[in-house]
Amino acid sequence: MHLPEGHIYLHRLAPTPLVPVQLDPALPPVWCKLEFLNPSGSTKDRIARYILTKAWREGVIKRGDTVIEASSGSTSIAMALACAQLGLRFIAVLPEGVSAERGLMIRGYGGELVFTPKAEGILGALKATERLARETGAFLPRQFSNPDNAEAHERYTAREILDQIPGGVVDWVISGVGTGGTLVGLYNGLHRAGCDVRPVLARPVELTGAADAECCSFSSRIPGVVECVSTIFKADAFPGLRTVEVPGKKALEATRALIGLGFPVGPSSGLNYCASVEILRDLQAEGSTAGAKPGVKVVTVFPDRMERYFTTELFRPIREYTEALTV
Repeated sequence: MHLPEGHIYLHRLAPTPLVPVQLDPALPPVWCKLEFLNPSGSTKDRIARYILTKAWREGVIKRGDTVIEASSGSTSIAMALACAQLGLRFIAVLPEGVSAERGLMIRGYGGELVFTPKAEGILGALKATERLARETGAFLPRQFSNPDNAEAHERYTAREILDQIPGGVVDWVISGVGTGGTLVGLYNGLHRAGCDVRPVLARPVELTGAADAECCSFSSRIPGVVECVSTIFKADAFPGLRTVEVPGKKALEATRALIGLGFPVGPSSGLNYCASVEILRDLQAEGSTAGAKPGVKVVTVFPDRMERYFTTELFRPIREYTEALTV
């Protein structure tokens, strides 16, 4: 990628593998894009690189400038890496309570940390970025509202998938939504390439109350998957959008199973995989045209790596087991 003189070397973002994953032998495989193999360990490398290099080429930012982003973790890690390579100062604004690993990774790349009250969530972090930007004159990538977020996935991730998927056709695309950039970008890219693709929103929930089967609330077990923040994702812009609700506990169990198969992933991967499996089961049960079609292609993303979750609930059983061995 060409940049003006004086930039620091940027790692090349090579295409990540697309592989069939099958935990249930009674169902077809889910085609999973291994985005955790990007340089900083997540799919957010794509948007960090795309947004920052575009701003650099347009003269909006230059070496030595400051970049500030609100993020629960993965975007800030990706931004910290890209800023380190471009010679930019980076400040991550995070709600209190994010895993310590994420803060350490950001600091390792030379980024700075600002924490906002946990009770204010990501909205509090977003407000803080606006205030800090006014005070410092910093560049704001604005991942929750910047259309370049989705465009990065449309131009690159979707095209990679079409090159990699057998037959060059995708029938269903599934993703959880934080910024919404992944689902919007993949759907747009696949649809505009001629695929009759159905989008699916993977929504993590918690079963609550006495009537667990009927009473659900949004789950906070899946970091990065948040509601009512993105202006990129608009449900009514997706014809035929389906929503699959996945209990947070089930998503964590699936994540542990995927790790056990050698995929070092975080909780959003388990969420996406569970939602994909539900689509395959529904198609099988309905006996629909899509379900009966040989080789139906259901595609999802494994967004990030497991090491940023070692001190979270995901790894609690392993921590307890390890601690018991040392007693």
